[in-house]
Amino acid sequence: MSEIIQENKPLVGITIGDLNGIGGEIIIKALADPRILNYCTPVIYASVAAVNFHKKGTDSKAFTFYSVDTIDAVQPGKVNVVVCWDEQIRMEPGTPDPSLGRFAFMSLSRATDDVLAGKLDAIVTAPIDKHSMQSEEFAFPGHTEYLAERSAAKALMLMIGEDIRVGVATGHIMLSEVSEHITTDGLLDKLRIMNLSLKRDFAVRKPKIAVLGLNPHAGENGLLGHEEAEIITPAIERARERGALVFGPFPADGFFALHQYREFDAVLAMYHDQGLVPFKMLNFAKGVNYTAGLPIVRTSPDHGTAYTIAAKNIADETSLREAIFRALEILRNRAMHVEINEDPLQSKTVRERERDA
Repeated sequence: MSEIIQENKPLVGITIGDLNGIGGEIIIKALADPRILNYCTPVIYASVAAVNFHKKGTDSKAFTFYSVDTIDAVQPGKVNVVVCWDEQIRMEPGTPDPSLGRFAFMSLSRATDDVLAGKLDAIVTAPIDKHSMQSEEFAFPGHTEYLAERSAAKALMLMIGEDIRVGVATGHIMLSEVSEHITTDGLLDKLRIMNLSLKRDFAVRKPKIAVLGLNPHAGENGLLGHEEAEIITPAIERARERGALVFGPFPADGFFALHQYREFDAVLAMYHDQGLVPFKMLNFAKGVNYTAGLPIVRTSPDHGTAYTIAAKNIADETSLREAIFRALEILRNRAMHVEINEDPLQSKTVRERERDA
């Protein structure tokens, strides 16, 4: 970690995302409040022209920034923009444009380089258009898979809300392929990542995890599917043998309808929409997407590019702001986790804080 980072508040890199989406707007709105500088030094990865273009579409006159060529020149106490390209580009908000995908990738790759090098403390990624991003450099379904490969780690997409955390076992794949991607070993990996993340990143001392079934009514004892008995239940049993507090499989519809998620520290869903539909209904405005399992801290808002409202100055920046503060919270929890594990003589205050989390 550089001396600048050590002496000042955490450096949080923010990628610009799709230039024709709402990423630039919500970043500017979130950072327009100068009080955010009390907690971190934000670093946007984009170009001066791109940031100014999106600023004109908002009424955030208080938003100012300092441009630098590299992260090493960042000015603490200010919003910084690391210039990732200088060429002039045409932006038409609300319109998918594959030619702009490479600029979104420039932003993401530069920020990823810096966080992996220890020059950033965390990154927050604005929404991308996954189709526009596809290239030789970015042949991934999304941020999660890209960051996992760059970090040489296994990752878990974990959605974080006010009173719910939902991870997904299979992520960004077609529904028709979900069943073939669910394996006992794969579920064990996801449960291991979730259990460790709850302890390290969220200060939950003894995490209690719920696992959903794949089929209606969790298979109805084999009548509606065999995955629960043959794959999911064995994974739960093996996780419990390793000391994790894992329960299920639960029928997904009744689990959320009866608010059973409130009895657990996190929920592992079998596929994307099974977990994200109820999550977004409960926490859309303040939900955050967190990539658990990585050596770095990465969060993002829980929504997409929202082309239909781009450049109309109506996009809500709440989720982006929450993503920044969640990243800072996770950084603090990780530091506390290291301190606790280095010193077995924990203070009573720390023990109580963990117990009540």
